[in-house]
Amino acid sequence: MNFTEWFQGFAGASELEWIATVAGFLCVYLLIQRSIWSFAFGLVQVSIYTWIFYDVKLYSDMALQLFYIGFQFYGWFIWRRSQQEHGEVIVNRGSTVEYTSWMGAVIIGTIIVGYFMNNNTDASLPYPDAFTTCASLAAQWLLSHKKLLNWAFWIVVDIVAIGIYWHKQLYPTSLLYLCFLVMAIIGQIQWYTSWRNTTNTVSNAAPA
Repeated sequence: MNFTEWFQGFAGASELEWIATVAGFLCVYLLIQRSIWSFAFGLVQVSIYTWIFYDVKLYSDMALQLFYIGFQFYGWFIWRRSQQEHGEVIVNRGSTVEYTSWMGAVIIGTIIVGYFMNNNTDASLPYPDAFTTCASLAAQWLLSHKKLLNWAFWIVVDIVAIGIYWHKQLYPTSLLYLCFLVMAIIGQIQWYTSWRNTTNTVSNAAPA
């Protein structure tokens, strides 16, 4: 694809896709800041993408957005109950067993969903689409529960998603996920720093 075709792809993107792109960017930015307002922008993003992914036959991703709608309310409810005095949530380290279990669930889920979509629908890219769906659900659950390594899951999802959406000529969306990838890396660093600072504060406050 030459530059002209690439530019035309961006210029020809729908207004809805651009709105979802901007909302998604703001959502992740606020997640990095551990702000509960991220879920408001997330709700706008996933509601719009439900239609967009249906339109381009990414059915697993479409179904994922429906789950995401519920997760926006679920995450908001959990975060609202665990805020610090300035409004940021407290990061939870999570366990090795927990992360390993979710990785296994992602692999199994990808095989099952991908096989179903490949054999029973006209889905485009059924297995990569199934992977981003299953891995995103795992990452979203970990994020809702403030788990430290949720960002590592998002990093992998973003890498695969960039390729999928570029292939489907959803250029603003692929650009959004490139931004998500960079922001997920930043998010992992910032959440780790926050967790370390909280751990050190608790250790220093403990009686000798």
